[in-house]
Amino acid sequence: MPTIDAQVHCYERNHPGRPWTAVLAGPPEVTAADMIKAMDEVGVDGGLLVSVWTMYRWDASYAVAVQKAHPDRFAVIKPVDPNDPKVGDTIAEWAGKDGSVAIRIMMGPDVSRDAADPGIGRVLAAAAKHDLPVNLMCRGRLEQVGEMARRHPDTTLVIDHLGLEQPMAPPAPKQPWVELPMLLALASQKNIVVKITGACTLSHEKFPYKDIWDPLGRIFDAFGLERCMWGTDWTRAVALLTYREGVESFRITDRLSDSDRAQLMGGSLQKIYGWSPGKR
Repeated sequence: MPTIDAQVHCYERNHPGRPWTAVLAGPPEVTAADMIKAMDEVGVDGGLLVSVWTMYRWDASYAVAVQKAHPDRFAVIKPVDPNDPKVGDTIAEWAGKDGSVAIRIMMGPDVSRDAADPGIGRVLAAAAKHDLPVNLMCRGRLEQVGEMARRHPDTTLVIDHLGLEQPMAPPAPKQPWVELPMLLALASQKNIVVKITGACTLSHEKFPYKDIWDPLGRIFDAFGLERCMWGTDWTRAVALLTYREGVESFRITDRLSDSDRAQLMGGSLQKIYGWSPGKR
């Protein structure tokens, strides 16, 4: 079973040809070579390359270029704008691109808090039509996500980063799991899955972050491992841990059996996104 990271980022240094909108926590640049080197050093076979919204907003061209150069290692997820009346056309075009496996909504202040918002509805309906899961950056909006799932039962909704507040730099939040009950309440919605991305950044301990396993266990029990996907959220987590630590903490824990580990660290992702490393 391949090991697949559910969320990584690549980006260039800021330059006039592809200028940044803002600055994301992380190194000055992370090229394809940088990301592949980090993955190879710890035996990660592939990754879902999430186009960096902070820097590039709706322009996924750099992530697309990386995927085209390394189609055996990366698939791509593109942010889309629910406030764009033509977002359905954008999604249809994206669905036709090689290596595109999902779209993403960044549920910030400019995105309606109404689950019945027409723009959100257009995104979720188009995603279902084209068989694309919708990733949701939705911290503080989990109740809304539950209603979106009820309104669009044929759309797979993927909750990014456990749906919880995660730090860009130390320390971890004092109560990092305080909103966990809100996430667990969504487990009855079968079209909701959870990315266990960035979990190590919520630890108050050093590697191997043993204090994350009781709350993670509650998520696994509620959703089932078939609806959970491990990932690092590299490079956002770079100030808190190394890539190796983000990978090895899940490999060495005695809280997962070998079959559980295989499911969490690649098996679920292959089914949810219909992609695996080496698949072009």
